[in-house]
Order: sequence, then C-alpha cells, then structure tokens
Amino acid sequence: MDLEQEDMQFLGIFGIYKEAYKIIFSWKKIFSQITLALILPLSFIFLAYIEVSEYLFHKIIIHEISLDYTPANSANYNKISDLLSTEWTVFWLLKVAYLLFTLIFSLLSTSAVVYTIACIYTGREVTFKKVMSVVPRVWKRLMVTFLAIFVAVFAYNMFAILILIIWAVFIGPVKTGIVILSILLILYLVGLSYLSIIWQLASVVSVLEDSRGFRAMVKSRALMRGKLWVAIVIFLKLNISLFVIKVAFERLVVHGQSLGMASRVGYAILCFLLLFNLFIFGLVLQTIIYFVCKSYHHENIDKSALSDHLEVYMGEYVPLKGKDVQLEQYYV
Repeated sequence: MDLEQEDMQFLGIFGIYKEAYKIIFSWKKIFSQITLALILPLSFIFLAYIEVSEYLFHKIIIHEISLDYTPANSANYNKISDLLSTEWTVFWLLKVAYLLFTLIFSLLSTSAVVYTIACIYTGREVTFKKVMSVVPRVWKRLMVTFLAIFVAVFAYNMFAILILIIWAVFIGPVKTGIVILSILLILYLVGLSYLSIIWQLASVVSVLEDSRGFRAMVKSRALMRGKLWVAIVIFLKLNISLFVIKVAFERLVVHGQSLGMASRVGYAILCFLLLFNLFIFGLVLQTIIYFVCKSYHHENIDKSALSDHLEVYMGEYVPLKGKDVQLEQYYV
C-alpha cells in the first residue's frame, strides 16, 4: 500500500476501490494464483449448484404433478413415489454438499487474501507456496468466528419469529397490520445486513488480531463506527452485483433454451468471469476497509508486531498475546 497509514482514514468509497485495484494489479501474480486455486472452484461451485439444483427441482415438480394424476396404490404410483423420494434425497444432499464446500472455499479464500494483503502491508516476502501453507492454520480462526456469527444470526431469527408470532396474535393481517409487518420486514433485512457486514470485518480481525469468535465481532462493530455508511454502501453494491450475476445466469443459461447452446455457453463463461472477479475484488475490499477503520480510530498498526503475528502462522514464534497485536493508538 502506497498510502501512509494515517492518511487511509480519509479514503472514501472510490478511494477504497482505487486502492483495491492498485493492490490487485500490483501483485497480480499472487492474486492470480490464489484465484486459480481457491476463487475459481468457489465460483464454479456457486454456478454449478444453480444449474444442477434447478434441473433436479424441475424434475421433482414434474413428478409431483404426475403423482397427483396417478391412481393411488397403483404400480405406477408407487414407482413415481419411490422416484420422488430418491430425487428429494439427492436434492437435499446436494444442498448440504453445496453449503459445506462453499463454506470451506469461502474461509480458505478469505484466509489467503487477508494474509497476503497483510504481508504486502508489512513488507514481508509473500509467495503462493507460503500462503497455501498458512491458510489451513488461519482458516481455523475464521471457522470460530463463523460459528459465532451463525449463533448470532440464529438468535436474531428466533427473535424475529417471536415478533412475527406476537404480530399474528395481537394485530393480524388487517390494513394497519400489513403496514406494520412491512416495516418489521424492512427492519429485519437491515439488521440481517448489519450482521453480514460485521461478519465480513470480523473475518479480517480474526486473521490480523488476537481475537476470534464473539470477540472479533465486538471488535468489528467498534471499528465500523464512523465508517459504517462507507462499509454499508460497498457491501451493498457487492451483494447487488452478486444478485445481478445470479439472476443473469438463471435467465440466460439455466432457462435460456431459446437462445441456443452456443449463446448459453458464452453467457455462462461471461457470468463465471464476472463472478470470480467479484469474489476476489470483494475480499480485497473488506481487508482495505479494515485498515481504513483502524486509521479512522487512530489505531496505529505496528508493522513489526503485525509481521511477528503473521509469522505465528508459519510456526516460527510462540503466539503473541493480545496486547502485542492489538494495535496501539496514535494521536494527531
């Protein structure tokens, strides 16, 4: 990073974008290697799941309709029923496998990108071999943070369900009730988005500081104060971009039979290219936002302490305590 640490606090949305592009293109070899090893499989899994799950679900719907028009207890009825049971089993197993592999590659990709940018920041030598040897150790910390955010989201959803039950019992679907329900839905989505942003920043905190799990979430929440709207706009744009790519893939590739095979393949490749670029760009952005927030709160990042903290992942030093990697404040 070319900027002085104390100057990073002045970066706005476009300044953060510019810094992200600069880092990716200045170190394009290492980021290309990370992309090939981790981001490409993640992108392929994301798009392949959409294609396969849509195909399976379409078959299930057809067989469900056929079952409705087949005499009960007939040989054909039993055959379709058994086929449906198999298809539903495959469908849910596919969903579980998708969630598992997406989680694994997401955590590995986050570990690799955050560690790489931290090495660049501290001036440490960074190679693809070193990054890949460190990633299995780093991602364990991210898993703890993921489990913490999972618990938080679960509790949040349970609270939302409780509110919905109270609404149904005491208000109901009257005219005023519908308005209140709409407001509650908006508030729910805002809260869910806020938790998502906390998770993104907490992932970086888990790698670069001696905090993980709920401690990393608390630290993330504190860091975002003052830069919350910048983070909201950036992560919102990333999520909208992801949604647009997903919808485009569904309409032009999955349901694009009328376009012809050549066009569908072309659109599939285009969506794939856009998706993996979005993923790598998003991971770099969330790491830069961390440094911007640290700068905004005048928390000076001691490069030597951070460098030593990174060496812990290589097994070269005994893990540093929080006070060694919690980054001291400077005053202007």
